[in-house]
This record gives sequence, structure tokens and C-alpha cells, in this order.
Amino acid sequence: MFEFLFNYPLTVFQKGTLVFASGWPLWLLGALVLAAAALVAWLFLRKPLPRARALVLGGLQWAAIALLLLMLFQPAVSVSQLKPQQNVVAVLVDTSRSMALEERLGKAVGLLNSGLLEQLKKRFPVRLYSAARDLSRLESLPAMATQPVTNLGDSLQGATGEAATLPIGAIVLLSDGADNAGGLDTNTMAALRRSRIPIHTIGFGREQMDRDLEITDAQIPVRSLPDARLSATVTLRQAGYAGKPVRLMVQDGSKTLATREIRLPDDGQSSREVISFQSGPAGAKALRVSLAVLDGETNDKNNAVTRLVNVEDRKPRILYFEGEPRWEMKFIRRAAELDANLELVSIVRTTQNKFYRQGVTDPKELEHGFPDSIEELFRYQGIIIGNVEAGYFNAQQQSLLKEFADRRGGGVLFLGGRATLSDGGWNHSPAADMLPVLLPDRKGTFHREPAAVELTVAGRDSLVTRVEESPDKNMAKWKSLPMIADYQETGAAKPGALVLAELRPTSGGRFPLLATQNFGRGRVALFATGGSWRWQMGQDSKDMSHEVFWQQLLRWMVSDVSGRVAAVTSRQVYEDDARIVLQAGVRDMNYLPSAEATVEAHILGPGGAAAVVPLRPVTGVPGAYTGEWRAEAPGAYLTEIVAKQGETELGRDVLNFRREDGVAENFRTEQNRELLERIAQQTGGRYYKPEDAGRLPQEIEYSDAGISVKETHGIWNAPAAFLLLAGLKAAEWLLRRKWGAV
Repeated sequence: MFEFLFNYPLTVFQKGTLVFASGWPLWLLGALVLAAAALVAWLFLRKPLPRARALVLGGLQWAAIALLLLMLFQPAVSVSQLKPQQNVVAVLVDTSRSMALEERLGKAVGLLNSGLLEQLKKRFPVRLYSAARDLSRLESLPAMATQPVTNLGDSLQGATGEAATLPIGAIVLLSDGADNAGGLDTNTMAALRRSRIPIHTIGFGREQMDRDLEITDAQIPVRSLPDARLSATVTLRQAGYAGKPVRLMVQDGSKTLATREIRLPDDGQSSREVISFQSGPAGAKALRVSLAVLDGETNDKNNAVTRLVNVEDRKPRILYFEGEPRWEMKFIRRAAELDANLELVSIVRTTQNKFYRQGVTDPKELEHGFPDSIEELFRYQGIIIGNVEAGYFNAQQQSLLKEFADRRGGGVLFLGGRATLSDGGWNHSPAADMLPVLLPDRKGTFHREPAAVELTVAGRDSLVTRVEESPDKNMAKWKSLPMIADYQETGAAKPGALVLAELRPTSGGRFPLLATQNFGRGRVALFATGGSWRWQMGQDSKDMSHEVFWQQLLRWMVSDVSGRVAAVTSRQVYEDDARIVLQAGVRDMNYLPSAEATVEAHILGPGGAAAVVPLRPVTGVPGAYTGEWRAEAPGAYLTEIVAKQGETELGRDVLNFRREDGVAENFRTEQNRELLERIAQQTGGRYYKPEDAGRLPQEIEYSDAGISVKETHGIWNAPAAFLLLAGLKAAEWLLRRKWGAV
């Protein structure tokens, strides 16, 4: 209909520019239109008609005159048009595995064979390509999808790159838009735009999920201590199974670590579920997170994902400093001793200059009390500050305590007591910035009276406070715990802090009991009591709630504390992608960012694969190093990153990653129309549904890529102009008849 009304397809108007073929100056057209307006106004305002009717009739007559004047100036569209048979059209057919779903590739080939390819060949030389992992030339249309990867970015850049030797006039991409290699980033799209070659896309596949259940993400800590409680945060979506129960599982090989039944969200919606499990003994583990397959699923290969956890064989050391002997320290030590993967070193002040040490490995360790040097303090991974006043520590020690979290990346825990927090002057110390709550600016905040403890919503789901596996049972268990023996008043939590538990004294009120926050590279917690020992004394001797809570809190403090070298990869599992990005943060002997280190990654892979990859400094980010390597073979890889400064080794760190082929194509299998439309829009092409692709051969020729020529198409004689003129005069005549102004 558009072409009938305006003589030419919409593409001509979208790509062309308006010109006037008469050659007369445009100021003359404007002058004539204004003169016509003045003449019509003078004529109609003289007539004995109501002002409104005169304006309407005059406006219609002026519009008709203006339209005639416009047609006399011969408006036209100037558009670049490809020269016939002198420009190559590259036809890219997506041959990745996802195109085998719903016979998408068969439909794409069928569309080309139904006359589309023949129509293109009548106007242009056509080259066929396969687009999947990379671009490859085809002599005939493919019969089946074979490659496990879709990398549309590299394929399209390969096609536009051929413009250096061929007059590429346009690119036609037949695809479902499933670019699982992540190659269409901002830089790639910018490069495609710079090529000035329009890319026309034809989309295949359903655009919505249909009777399917899919895990879209699963987040698990990449590192863990042995036998630690971990949680997997699983994001899933579904269609066709709203409200149905399904089993969520975490497995290590054939061993099931955890399982729970969940209810699925509404159709098309995503939901997030949390499942906890034990990390088990030390070693690199490939965990399978999965959903049970439901009856009638169209795709059961997207119900499971693999995630890696490196259970490290290490024993973090925690320094516990107490200002006086008290029950709390005794029971915390007992809980830590039951954990074979923690080492608690404690020092208690017996008199002003005497200390009682426990857990030291060297007679000289802590012989002078709390450390006052980086070398001595930073050898620990965690610090607990008990019932001791801030004034006991000198300025150097207070500064080091703050640097321990900020620079070292360690964990710090402050406990309540009669001589600490606000009552001990910590609210006016440098460490006040570390605390996750605001401390009252007064004394008398310590109360030796019972208080009940209640978990917050955040505490309900936190692993720190998980003494029962079921969240509901966990809440009930905390409510049933004996009252703590004492508490400390605290102020409101700081922005960014997380309150996991609150206390409710018998005298009334409510205060944060357990709060946490990140501070610099480390983390800080506040436990505003010295009376949690009553949880052990007031319950059956077989109840392990007190021990479990303290073990989990201590592990939280030190589980993520790294050494001078911290290694990461951009992903844990590389699905159908061989490009591995290795990164490392390197610190010198004083834990300051080191910009002058020599950093290497030593990689061991399947089949005896081995490589040494140098890591280069990242510009503008002190202490950051990065490097790339290609892992061609699927399987598990072990990487050790070593950093040296001169001949001195700063440290080393181990990480694991995994390469998998034929996996990514099983996820997000519906057509990614948004991506296909974006490719077409940003390159000057168009997106077509298969049923609309018949217009492509005619519309594709309007382009300034390749060998093209400027064509001028007159539109002054378009049927739309005559229909508009007739409509204006008809409307004027009908109104004249109605108002008696004929």
C-alpha cells in the first residue's frame, strides 16, 4: 500500500534525502506560500461568515494551494542505489547447533530456495557463507547445523572485512540471534557501523519460551575452606509449568550434596532460589546444579549448569585479643578448637603488662602483646577485639587495625563488653570508621541484663546465622535460644551495612546485635554482647547451636582473605569459548599495590597441555595484571599465578577454570529478535520476519555501500499527493454545503 501511494518503497524515503527537481530557489516557495496565505485570509475575512468557519474554510483552501505550489517545485527523493550486477551480496546462514531446534536451519534454507536466493541473484552476484564459530565460504546451502558455537560478531566482521577486495553492497544474515560467544560487544558494533555496509537480518525461531524450564545462572563462591557451608544462588525461568513443584539439586559427581523442592514462578518470569551444602574435603570440585526434568519439556539440556569451587587446603589464623578473662572467650575458643580448619591464637591481658597466650606456634609470638608492626599483624587473616578499651592501643596499633581490613583484606570482629565500644572510647578512635554501626556518643551503653535475640530477614538467609538448614526452622531455633547475659547499645546501621540479628532487652527497645559490612578489601563485623556463652550453658549438652554459629562467623571473617597475590578469571566455566582472560591483583611485602612485579601464569590442562603466560600491568589500575590465552581443548585447567619483585617472590595463587563445548547453544534457545533488530538498525539494514522477506531483493538495492550511484525519484506525481488534494477540496465543498457558504 505504501509503495502504491508514494511510488516507491519505504526504504527509499528512509535512506534518501528530499530534493526539488525544478531548480527554483526554496525561498521563492516560502514566499509564494505566505502570499497565498495572506490572499486567502483577506478574501475569507471579508465574507459575512462566523470567524471560526471562515478560518476553517480558508485553511483548507490555503492548504490546497500550498500543496499545488509544492508539486510545481517537483519534490523528489535522492537516494544511493547499488549498480546491478556490480555489487556482491553476502548471504550468511547461521549453522550453529541452536538452528537445529524447531528445524530453524531447514526453514532458512527453504526460504532461500523458495525464490529469495534467485531474486537476489537476478540483481547481484551472491556469495554464500556459514556463520557459527567463524565465517566460512559455502558452495551450496547447508543441510544441517553442525557447529556448537554462535559467534555472530566474528562472522559479521569477517564478512565486512571482505569489502577490502570485493564491492560488498549488503549482507543478509539468516539466524536465530543466539550469540553465545559474546562477540557482539560495543566495540564490535562500532566496527560494523564504520564499515558502512547495511546488514539485513531475517529471524527464525519462536520468540517466547514454550514448555521449558531453564537455569539462567548459578552463583557459588569460587573458593572455600574444607567442610564449609556454602550456598548456591540459582536463577531460573520457565514457561508452561507455573506453580509446579520441582527438585533443585547440587551434586559433586555421583554424590548429591543437597536437594530441596521449590515452586516454579509464573510463566515467563524469573525467580531466585538459594540452596546450601557442605564443601567437603580439600580439592578442586566441579559441581552440577540442576533441576529435575519435567514431563513435556521441549529442551531438557538447559536444566543443569556446572560451577567450580576450589576447596583450599589451608588453615587461616585468627588473633583474639581480650582485655580481661571472661566466659565468652572460653566458649569461643572451645568452638574454634572443634573446627579442624581454623586456628585461633588468643591473648588475654591479665594485668597491665602481663598476658596469657594460647595457640601460639613460637615462644616469641605475641610476647609483647598486641602487634605494632605490619610484619607481625598481617600474618593473621582475622582479628577479634574483645572487652578492651581503645585507649589501650597506641596510635600505631589503631592505625594498623584499620589497615588490616582496608589494605590487608582481613576480617575484623568487635565484641561487646563493659569496657569496649562506646564505653571504651572506640566511638572516638580511627576504628570507628570500620564499624558497621554508629556508636552512641556517651558512656553507659553496656547493660548486664538478659536480652532475647531475633534474626532479621537478612539473617534468615545468611549462612553466618544458619544453625538449621530450613529457613523457617532456623528462625524458630533462634527464637528458642536462651537469652544472652548482657548487651551493648548501638546506634543505627551505616549505609551498606547488613544487620543479621537484633536484640530485644527485657527492659524494652531494640538494637542491632550482629551487623556486618565490607571495608576496603576486607570485612568487619560487630557482635554487641559478651554473653552468648549462655546459649551453651542454658541448653542440652548435645545442642551444637553455639558452636555452629561461632564456627560460621569465624569462617566468614577469613574465608575470602587472600595473600599478596589474588588470581581470578573472567569466568569459572568457558562455554564454547577458547579465549581465557587471566587477571591477578599483586601486592608488595607491605600489601601495597605493586606496579613493578613480574607476573606469570603457569597453566596445566587436559592431555598434558602446558603453557606459561606473562601477565601485563593494567594501565591506570596499580597492582592489577592481566593476560590472555586460548584453551583449545575442553576439560579442567589448573593455573598457578606467581609474582616476583626482582628475585624476591611476593606470592602465588592457584585458580581453576573449565572449558566446555556444545553447552551454550542449549540455553536461551528462543529467537533473540532484539539483537537481530539492533544489528540491522545500527548498520542501516532492516529486520525481516521470514514471511516478509520477499521484499528484501527490492529494498536491498538502496544503499551507498559498494559501487552505487545517486538516483533521483520524483514524488510530486505520487497518488498520495493527488488523493490529498482531492480530499482537501472535497472537505471544503462539504463544509460549504453544510454551512450555506457555497
